[in-house]
Amino acid sequence: MSRNAKGLAAALVLLAAGAAAFLFLHRPLDHPVARITLDGTLVAEVDLTAVDAPYTIPLEGPGGFSNTVLVEPGRICVREAGCPDQVCVKQGFISDGTVPIVCLPNKLVIQIVGGGEDLDAAAG
Repeated sequence: MSRNAKGLAAALVLLAAGAAAFLFLHRPLDHPVARITLDGTLVAEVDLTAVDAPYTIPLEGPGGFSNTVLVEPGRICVREAGCPDQVCVKQGFISDGTVPIVCLPNKLVIQIVGGGEDLDAAAG
């Protein structure tokens, strides 16, 4: 085997090992997890399949408003908000990664990751 062939074989082995490591470390979650961020900082991650009973998470944001997040088995919502428009409360429960809940005045974002495919049939 020539020197070039050995180098190519070594490069292919390293490439395959790197690809396998990447796929192992970055595999998608098999269950829905709600990530709650406030002003860009992750404040909580909730595995929605592990929730047995409803509970609330009170949050005080940098906008001076408060939010109360309600967590139930398999779903999450903003139950109360101190902001004037109440868009986040009116959105209701989410249970998949289709649309996040956003409270702009309080810089709150609740996004669900994992639990299957994030794209719908229309998006492909």
